Amino acid sequence: MEKIILKGRGVMPGKVEGTAMVCPDSIEGYGGFDPKTGVIVEHNHLHKGKSLKDTIFVVPGSRGSNGWSCYFGAARAAAAGPKALIFNRIDSSSGVAIAISKVPTVVDFPEGQNPCEIIKTGDYVAVDGDTGIVEITRK
Repeated sequence: MEKIILKGRGVMPGKVEGTAMVCPDSIEGYGGFDPKTGVIVEHNHLHKGKSLKDTIFVVPGSRGSNGWSCYFGAARAAAAGPKALIFNRIDSSSGVAIAISKVPTVVDFPEGQNPCEIIKTGDYVAVDGDTGIVEITRK
């Protein structure tokens, strides 16, 4: 098994482990997924029909409207959200979604450490929102 360590900036504390779902083109903030189930419903999305529930959700940043906070907040309330969030970069929409989701989150990776390119869907990932360490185990 190959292990890879990335170091970003932890912005929401906590430590979790789980299976990665990588969305290199992100997801629409408003209507990209069903907040009651976590199932991605966005037309032509790479993971359409799959649930982001209990995943380590990896995206470059938010896309679309400020619906990110509403949808990720509703997913948290329905216990249908991801276990952790990893963003290449933080922006205002993703920042509010992070605060409302209250799951361990790491953002702002240095050049050459693009999590959307390094982490693969299905990798086992440990996220430390306190230290900003992301440990990837590739099988």
